[in-house]
Amino acid sequence: MKSRGRLVANLATARGRRPRRRAREGAVRDSARAASLCSVVRVVAVAALASSPLLVGGVTASAQLRSSAFAGAASPGPPVVLAQAPTTPAAPAAPALAPEQPIGLPRVKDYEPTPELRDVHFDFGAAAIRADDLKILDANAAWLRANPDALVLIEGHCDNRGATSRKNELNMDLGERRAQAAMDHLVARGVHPSRITILSYGEERPQCAEASERCWGRNRRSSFLVKPR
Repeated sequence: MKSRGRLVANLATARGRRPRRRAREGAVRDSARAASLCSVVRVVAVAALASSPLLVGGVTASAQLRSSAFAGAASPGPPVVLAQAPTTPAAPAAPALAPEQPIGLPRVKDYEPTPELRDVHFDFGAAAIRADDLKILDANAAWLRANPDALVLIEGHCDNRGATSRKNELNMDLGERRAQAAMDHLVARGVHPSRITILSYGEERPQCAEASERCWGRNRRSSFLVKPR
């Protein structure tokens, strides 16, 4: 009886210990589940951190990117050169006038003296037609009217006297005025001005080279030369 009682007691004791081992095994299983759950949480957290913006100095990387992008958009890029609108073209400048060409001396074969047209002479320093020469100019005009196909060249001449450094220039001007005076008289007598050309030689073509009043008087003249039209 004593050994059965101990056996029962031992059985009871053994039966009482089994729940505790099951409890321990459950605790171990719970701990393993918790550890596994923690591992999953860690993996999820790592993945979340990997996909989430990183913190850099308290500012997220995406925020830095956004601010950088904004700053890049705000900062001016390289200057853009705009095509200038075409302006109204200025009116072309008028071509510069060619300097006046000196009057070319007529060739001898173009104009020739004719006995029908006589010279007229002038007083010293004067360009007025003298009364004695009016009849000569009237006769010249009559011949030109009778020969409408003839063109006339009137040459103005001077003597070589003068005391200033501008003597030649003054004589050129005086010879032109003498030729113009003869032309005006011919036009007044009916000769068309388109048939008349005037030219001054000043003192350059004297008829006489003596230093005398008779010679100087011959050089102060207007001469008439003609050519066919």
